[in-house]
Amino acid sequence: MDASELKEAVARLERAHETREPIDPLVDAFPGATAEDAYRIQQELVRRWADAGDPVRGHKVGLASAAMQRQMGVDQPDYGHLTGSMFHLEHQPIPTTRFLQPRIEPEVAFVLGAPLRGPGVTVADAVRAVDFVLPSLEIVDSRIKDWRIALVDTIADNASSGGVVLGSRPTALGDVDLRLAGCTLHVNGELVATGAGGAVLGSPINALVWLANTVGPLGVTLEPGHVVLPGSMTRAHPVRPGDTVVATMAGLGSVTAVFSGEDA
Repeated sequence: MDASELKEAVARLERAHETREPIDPLVDAFPGATAEDAYRIQQELVRRWADAGDPVRGHKVGLASAAMQRQMGVDQPDYGHLTGSMFHLEHQPIPTTRFLQPRIEPEVAFVLGAPLRGPGVTVADAVRAVDFVLPSLEIVDSRIKDWRIALVDTIADNASSGGVVLGSRPTALGDVDLRLAGCTLHVNGELVATGAGGAVLGSPINALVWLANTVGPLGVTLEPGHVVLPGSMTRAHPVRPGDTVVATMAGLGSVTAVFSGEDA
């Protein structure tokens, strides 16, 4: 993509965020766009948000499980940024009007106590950098009509990020085997999905390693205090006004998100 095409793609996504109106897939308008182009679009969007007072507070790995890759029709993970405005309090109503077409995913959340920067980050480095883990619910959202996304679309759209709800009980990484930790997802009391940590690249810690080694060569360090979401343990489930969503993870406890229909 040349500079003018890049600028136009950023403008389209910005309008979708502002108007809450989804747009046609970017790959339709820019068929030659590559994943590298898409990350340039994402980085420009995030830079503009930070300049407007919404700084980066973490990162997410998307499409880390085989289930999510099948659901979205892609064959590799991607990553996005978590900004301050994306964090919502557990049990407090979240206006669904903040989103276009939200879905929800249960994830382990890593909270870092030391910096991580690749390349060359190992599992040992990643384990040492984690301060504690929390159960979390990620709200994924797409500014692309009907979730008709190719990899370029979701990357450019900040890895389809929408929001995150963190649980309030921290657990030391050494106190739980994340590979074997089972998860249930209930919406309005109905079981809608089950999964386990092993669905996320074999272990959520592998996703943290992948992220550090992927963004490091771009000059990005995963900072102390930042939250890293490694990927969903189940398929994503749509949410609507009035829904109450509870994810329960073995060894980590539960986290609850409540959605209202009120304006943001």
